Amino acid sequence: MNVINEPLAEGMTRHWRVDEVVVDTKTDFQHLVIARTAQGLSLFCDDDRQSTEFSQLTYHEALMVPALLLADTVERVLVIGSSEGVVCQMAVQHGASVVDHIDIDEQAVKLCAEHLPYGYTVEELAAAEKGDGPIRVQYIDGFEYIRTTSEKYDIVLVDLPDEREEEAQHNRLYGADFLRMCKALLRPGGVVVNQSGCQTMWRNTTLIRSWQRFNEVFDTVAYYGSDEHEWAYLFGRADVVEDPTALMVERLKTAGYEPETIDDLALVGNSIPPYRVRQSLA
Repeated sequence: MNVINEPLAEGMTRHWRVDEVVVDTKTDFQHLVIARTAQGLSLFCDDDRQSTEFSQLTYHEALMVPALLLADTVERVLVIGSSEGVVCQMAVQHGASVVDHIDIDEQAVKLCAEHLPYGYTVEELAAAEKGDGPIRVQYIDGFEYIRTTSEKYDIVLVDLPDEREEEAQHNRLYGADFLRMCKALLRPGGVVVNQSGCQTMWRNTTLIRSWQRFNEVFDTVAYYGSDEHEWAYLFGRADVVEDPTALMVERLKTAGYEPETIDDLALVGNSIPPYRVRQSLA
């Protein structure tokens, strides 16, 4: 394997030069590759780049930091997907006492811990699998966990590959009904967040759908579009917050987790969805 061809949109492909293949396997759920690229050790699932050593912190902070700031308390956190475990560690650093990490693909989580220089180490994952500490890992279907659990959380975070146009197992974790189930698990002042897609006009279908669904389900919807990555994220609260961006900026000053890639200007500047996304509600 010298190149990974990552599909971007109809007729568009990104080519990743592979300098070294570390893992190339088919798990029960996906084709997983960990390879050394120009961006360091990199994770690919079904040829989609999930994270790289170079940019993973920018991605994961854009996903988690606004949620940490928008939630009124951060004691109990639920993470669906996000195999590397980075956001779980961020939640603990911020002060969370319970982080339930649910991932359907046990092999993927273990391979990430074994080979990636970010997220869980093998020892940290082993402790989390035993529930020895604030992070508790379970290898089960996230949809079924959300549907059946009686637990309540301050943050419910869903970090999965993009919703597919074709049939895919994880598509059901993007729908409005699933968001309503996530909303039902929130404690007062809690937040639901997901990786909502790409801002570019040639790959914005998932983001537009997510924007419409979040506005259908939640009374407050906040947007964060990374200014140094190609992904956007949505944050929903069940109650009304008049100015969620101002609230996040104020709380950043005393945050338990101190981000390296986000400051107050980034929170303000990246809070407005693209024109085509906003117009989708018109």
